[in-house]
Amino acid sequence: MNALDYGVMALYAIMIVCITFWAMRRIGSTKDFFAAGGKMPWWLSGVSHHMSGYSAAVFVAYAAVAYKSGITIYFWWAFPISIAVLLGAWIFAPRWARLRIHMNIESPMEYLATRYNVPTQQVLAWSGVLLKVFDVGAKWAAIAVIINVFTGFSPLMGILISGTLSLFYSVMGGLWADACNDFGQFIVQFVAAIVMVIAVAIHLGGFSELLTIWDRLPPQHTTIVQEPYTTGFILACFIIYTLSYNGGTWNLAQRFIASPGGQSARKAALLSAALYLLWPLVLFYPMWAAPLLYPDLADPSRSYSVMAMDLLPEGLTGLVLVAMFTHTLSMTSSDANAITAVVTRDILPVVLPRYFSQRTPSLLAARITTTLFILLTLVIALNAGRFGGVLSLLIIWFGGLVGPISIPMLLGLLPWFRRCGSTAAIASWACGVSVFFTVKFLLNDVTTATVVASPVLTSLAVYMLCGVLRRSPVSPEVDTLLNALNQDAPATPRETN
Repeated sequence: MNALDYGVMALYAIMIVCITFWAMRRIGSTKDFFAAGGKMPWWLSGVSHHMSGYSAAVFVAYAAVAYKSGITIYFWWAFPISIAVLLGAWIFAPRWARLRIHMNIESPMEYLATRYNVPTQQVLAWSGVLLKVFDVGAKWAAIAVIINVFTGFSPLMGILISGTLSLFYSVMGGLWADACNDFGQFIVQFVAAIVMVIAVAIHLGGFSELLTIWDRLPPQHTTIVQEPYTTGFILACFIIYTLSYNGGTWNLAQRFIASPGGQSARKAALLSAALYLLWPLVLFYPMWAAPLLYPDLADPSRSYSVMAMDLLPEGLTGLVLVAMFTHTLSMTSSDANAITAVVTRDILPVVLPRYFSQRTPSLLAARITTTLFILLTLVIALNAGRFGGVLSLLIIWFGGLVGPISIPMLLGLLPWFRRCGSTAAIASWACGVSVFFTVKFLLNDVTTATVVASPVLTSLAVYMLCGVLRRSPVSPEVDTLLNALNQDAPATPRETN
């Protein structure tokens, strides 16, 4: 890295600061802070949904998979996400926007008190917050690896730099700053990724060589299904992505909640699905070609960073670093905003009702909660190795536990599961979490697919079974809610106040 590269990074930081100050002018309440006032345009929501769906771990942990195993990474990560979000565009995305219109929600967990009851809401909210602490910590650890390769800064310094910048615009600008920065970051990433593809093509001998890399790579690199990424693992990932990317991951639900209506939310989801289908092919191509340029790389997780350092001219190296850096900021800042919404709107009013009100939560309380959440995730990042590293935190821990938390939340939106009440929600969560820890820690020689799939399939089966066995009638309040989510309708004056 030289002065020109650092200059590019400085310009990026200035862009974030300017966008944040612009966003601050649009925030007058927690509704603006958490849900952009329900005024986010579909194209901005769609790009933000895409950018908030993955972090710099793609350029670290997933780059290592691409280096060692080839195209399988696309078929168990990007392609299933695209199909999952496409399905969600018709099933889930519009319902999130309608929830905000009909119930005036700002948090994705807020409606659960009506759909089930307050204790169920609290169990799912607390466990979701705990899970996201570890998930976001893994993202910080990934960006620290990249910063270390490019600049030589220690992992501690890398984590603190990225955490401080995210802290600034998450705390001050809320969801508007998150989404607008996501859009700016996508433009930066678009340019940087194209530059990387061109650089790799030149060093391979020309653009025609990009199409022939598969002839020179080991046959395994063109195999979609391979150990440990088996058919069962891919199917498990698809189920988890369907839950996660359609709202089970709270920050992604917020993009739909912030939409003006169901149709806008659907268009946002369709845009995000298209980006997941096409854009990762551009991102991964240099990673797939990396074994030809660096056949004996000791640490494959550094492959993308090493290529950028070696192949790009001055200034463009800083651009690629910024592009990878932005992914972590996009995901972690939006996670922080979502977690803050849940804590401020759902947890604190129940735990400390004398000091916090759900109806009129304080912007100060929201900003303090955001700060504390980010600081806690930075501590987890510094200890990522204790949990098996970045890939283990992302795939095994998050993949294994997101299902039990998100099944009651997402399926609770659908009228087909109206008979699944609080008993179904708690039982499915408890059984799923229990199965995860049993498979993860008590059983030997268990495949990754089993660790990831067992909890979500158990939760799904228990949730549906409880609904079938339920004998008590569905409350009129739940019926009214589910019927209201089936189609867009003009908001009443009471709903807009």
